Amino acid sequence: MDEKFSRTEMLIGNDGMEKLKDAKVAIFGLGGVGSFVCEGLARSGVGNFILVDYDKIDESNINRQLIANVNTIGKHKVDVMKERILEINPDANVETYKEFYMADCEIDIITEDLSYAVDCVDTIMAKIAIICKCDEINVPVISSMGTGNKLDPTMFEVADIYETSVCPLAKIMKKDLRKRNIEKLKVVYSQEHAINTNDHPINQGLKFKVKGSVSFVPSVAGLIIAGEVIKDISS
Repeated sequence: MDEKFSRTEMLIGNDGMEKLKDAKVAIFGLGGVGSFVCEGLARSGVGNFILVDYDKIDESNINRQLIANVNTIGKHKVDVMKERILEINPDANVETYKEFYMADCEIDIITEDLSYAVDCVDTIMAKIAIICKCDEINVPVISSMGTGNKLDPTMFEVADIYETSVCPLAKIMKKDLRKRNIEKLKVVYSQEHAINTNDHPINQGLKFKVKGSVSFVPSVAGLIIAGEVIKDISS
């Protein structure tokens, strides 16, 4: 038994741990949600990671993103996250892609050998592209809905997207997914009504408004997602 994961093995058994060790999980987006998904998966013994994010860490990420601190500003998120995963589990395999995944992506990232895909990106078209590709080749996928402008981490729920309410992102996603004949999608979403921050000085003159964020909301969503992935793979 690997002592690093012995406390997890007590709960899911040796067979579950072997499934996690052999699993290959792709995480798209390594921000406030995605970085904590990676953390939860790495500390649970997932053996193979694909990290996808084109962005670099900036100072405004420090309030909520696990990999953001004054020493990582300017570094690619996938590089910092890979280093952190390997510091937790040196035996893990980690592939990185500095890409913004879209339907016309030339790199074959979502493949049939994936155990799970996790969508933590912000843009709707990128989310749709990930979800549709997973549906096409029967790869399990879970998607994060909106966590910005929210303060209550206890309001998150796991549901099929067609059973969600309140969340504006989920509402838009449902329309697009129906057009593409996507019949189901597991999501983590919040039933909390978002706080309006459009009048904040940061947003003055901006066409696309910046949303407020805190450390304890997207992180919780990320760990809930990690839990769903771990339970599904190990069962």
